[in-house]
Amino acid sequence: MRSILAASDPSIEGVFLNVKTRRVIAAVASVTVLSLGAAACGGGGGKSSSGGNGSKDAALDSIVNASSKKGGTVNLEDSDVPDSLDPGNTYYGFVQNFSRLYARTLVTFKPAAGKDGLTVVPDLAESLGTPSKDAKTWTYHLRSGLKFDDGTPITSKDVKYAIERSNFAPEALSNGPTYFKAYLQGGDKYKGPYKDKKGLDSIATPDDRTIVFHLNQPFADFDYLATFSQTAPVPQAKDDGAKYVQHIVSSGPYKFSSYEEGASATLVRNPNWDPKTDPIRKALPDKINVKFKVNPVSIDNDLLADKITADIAGAGVQPQTQPKILNGKYAKQTDNSYAGATGYMALNLHVAPFDNVHCRKAVQWATDKQSVIDAMGGSPKGDVATTLLPPSVNGYTKFDEYPTAGHKGDVAKAKAELKLCGKPNGFSTTLTARSDRPAEIAGATAIQNSLKAAGINVDIKQFPSGKYFSNFAGVPSYVHQHKLGMMMMAWGADWPTGYGFLDQIIDGSAIKPSGGNNLMELNDPKINAALKAAIGNTDSAARTKAWGDIDKMVADNASVVPLIYRKNLLIRPTSATNVTVTQAYLGMYDYLLLSSSK
Repeated sequence: MRSILAASDPSIEGVFLNVKTRRVIAAVASVTVLSLGAAACGGGGGKSSSGGNGSKDAALDSIVNASSKKGGTVNLEDSDVPDSLDPGNTYYGFVQNFSRLYARTLVTFKPAAGKDGLTVVPDLAESLGTPSKDAKTWTYHLRSGLKFDDGTPITSKDVKYAIERSNFAPEALSNGPTYFKAYLQGGDKYKGPYKDKKGLDSIATPDDRTIVFHLNQPFADFDYLATFSQTAPVPQAKDDGAKYVQHIVSSGPYKFSSYEEGASATLVRNPNWDPKTDPIRKALPDKINVKFKVNPVSIDNDLLADKITADIAGAGVQPQTQPKILNGKYAKQTDNSYAGATGYMALNLHVAPFDNVHCRKAVQWATDKQSVIDAMGGSPKGDVATTLLPPSVNGYTKFDEYPTAGHKGDVAKAKAELKLCGKPNGFSTTLTARSDRPAEIAGATAIQNSLKAAGINVDIKQFPSGKYFSNFAGVPSYVHQHKLGMMMMAWGADWPTGYGFLDQIIDGSAIKPSGGNNLMELNDPKINAALKAAIGNTDSAARTKAWGDIDKMVADNASVVPLIYRKNLLIRPTSATNVTVTQAYLGMYDYLLLSSSK
């Protein structure tokens, strides 16, 4: 995901794999209520601390400055705008995290410290999903007494409609994953609720509190899909497609009191939220403000001055800010969390000369990865990546198909590949980066410098992160027309297995007209087939091995240049209370818990 999580416990996937017996299916249905294993940054459970603001890295495995006091205002800032705050039209990890304040899903990740935050727990549903013996049918029963912010009851039909609009209407809602479309029976033919009012037969709602999903193949990980904001209910009568973001109907403890596109949003208490129907949310703050398009260095300064509660994007401070905090008085207020994500450069296979594998390999050999990390802020920002899968995801296999001394590139090998691709004197291309992310731009500049030594001239074009995927890098027609050969990208697992990380970025079926994440437009029949075979494999060891094998297939294709296994250097302002890092959402702070003493 530009979202969801990072865990590494090989035993987990084995439980999800064997769907041959009813006993194992029962284990599948209950396993996600257990801890999914320590994340890369270290384990720990539900510890908490009250008073003070903790110590360095305290929020990695505990709740810092714990408080049960109601009231106060949480103030958040964003360097750009989100892809969308509409729960059915978003894929950014921070929106998945933040939207839980106003958009409840069938199940969700538990707001808790350390590894407990990787536990999947019931939300709108009374329990986790009940699978059929073959794991092709999943049933959920909603809690009683659920209401929208206007007082109308929430029913299973509202959940069904939410999934239909978010997965099957790309003409209006282009962001978000496509898992439901891929795995629901008839999903390949359904035209969406704006064109087909009948609805999708494979989502059944036999009564107002029951919803049943009929899949086209076994899928034991389905509870993970049910955590996505796409399962947050939407009343059909209130939906007007892309404009719905301007008047979102809340199902959580907070509702929108104001929303000014591109500028700000304010959440206040939802009077029709009943805490008796919601055992996981404390809803302590009275108000939550979000301000968009704030200079990222200004955000850092506002955090240090205790003017705001958090940077909502959760990707950590800028390189310019690091010297102020790493060894100074603010050091004890920092948390350096692994994001369970890989930063990489995508090479588009339909933009010349990257339609030639040797030109792609020339870029692989020429890239000085160490200089990229140094430019982005050094080790606090992460470690050199040689694979697409990060070490924290189940199925990761350590390898380096393009090894160079100190990860600093090899110009001679790059020039040899240039000869093979018919470009002995090099070539010119374009590299995209997000304009509001200085670290990403700095990394792109380092790439530009290292490729120049091999005769590859790079023009860097910047685009705003809020529209990066919906209007630019994720739109194949725009990419081809403007010859965007290389694109900066970062990705985290949708759930902690190789499939949950890889599918939406390398499977040909994930290529979309807009809002796509397969920026390479990789549509290799062998890779597609390997993904499909692995997700249906009931042998846990073979399935786990398959993810590493598929990662190597991508490396051999050379369309992805892994750069960095990402970390976040976060700041805890002194007024922030109930602060803890969630590995379920890319190592940022958990916004369901976060509150303020102000």
